[in-house]
Amino acid sequence: MARKRAPGFEAQREDILAAAARLFAEQGFSATSMNQVAEACGVAKPTLYHYFQDKQELLAQICDSHVHALLALVEEVKARQLAPDAQLRALIERFTRSYADAQAQHRVLTSEIKFLADVERERLLDVERRVVSEFAAAICLLRPELREAKLHKPLTMLLFGMINWTFTWLRPDGELTHEALATLVSDLFFGGLGAVQLRQPALVP
Repeated sequence: MARKRAPGFEAQREDILAAAARLFAEQGFSATSMNQVAEACGVAKPTLYHYFQDKQELLAQICDSHVHALLALVEEVKARQLAPDAQLRALIERFTRSYADAQAQHRVLTSEIKFLADVERERLLDVERRVVSEFAAAICLLRPELREAKLHKPLTMLLFGMINWTFTWLRPDGELTHEALATLVSDLFFGGLGAVQLRQPALVP
């Protein structure tokens, strides 16, 4: 018979993941010890191993939770069946706002995923590619000709370039909030998307 989990098991597990994400983001995966994670959580080190096999599993779970949360956000927006412009704007703004509460997790996903085993890393990268593909498809709904010119993916990556690295400069206590930034990114991208011209050849063969 499977052993029942205590009522606070999931809450404790999430606390550990959040503390580990902060440490990995601040000082790097390699420089962080399980002792430091335990101290940050206020638990004994053996308690950590009740939840996670090792530091590698901690990293994998942080990355997995974050990337699947982003995929779920995409699916949630798609399910609303918005008009093409409203859908793309919703995706941009929801993503940008979501980073407000997940800056540490996002920094870990972008900079520390390289420490995962090849199979695990590739599995998570596949999920990331699905997210990117959904954004590219949303862009093509607005300008279908971009797909034939093979510009939809480059434009998607330029968009993610605006969104993905805000954790390097946007301060939680600064004058610009994530809410305001979300609208700013959306306005900037929409303002520029219409100006993109199709020049042939768009890409080198």
